[in-house]
Amino acid sequence: LVDQGHHWFVSMSQDYGITPILEHYHCMIDLLGRAGQLVEAEDVVNNMPFQPYALAWLTFLGACRIHTDMERGPHAAEHVFELDPNNSAPFALLSNIYAAAGKWDDEAKVRKMMKHRDVKKKPGCSCIMVNKRVYEFVVGDTSHPLEEEIYAELQ
Repeated sequence: LVDQGHHWFVSMSQDYGITPILEHYHCMIDLLGRAGQLVEAEDVVNNMPFQPYALAWLTFLGACRIHTDMERGPHAAEHVFELDPNNSAPFALLSNIYAAAGKWDDEAKVRKMMKHRDVKKKPGCSCIMVNKRVYEFVVGDTSHPLEEEIYAELQ
């Protein structure tokens, strides 16, 4: 799939005259990163024809988390911290990289830095539609009128 994705990415401009936009580059970063080709993914970030936005680095950081890359992960996180300082995602991803590697002191430093910068993580949220009505569930929220029945069903 990586070869196919790369083929179509290159083919866009060479065969069809379509100039890739930022989202196409993000897809390539994600494709290469998930496949463990982190050097190639980082090359895409660094060689895009425009300045990488926070999302490009965040996408790469996600791949670093998947593969517990202790070398590239912190570097990618620094870029996101600089470009999007109020985003909690790079803190969580970097913290997870350190935790997966058993680097508990570094993991604690990331959490402390997040607290020091007053960056708040948004609670997880899920939605479901039942009988044409949308229900939203937020982590820790116990205000749903059918809460007891829902949790009983989940158990």
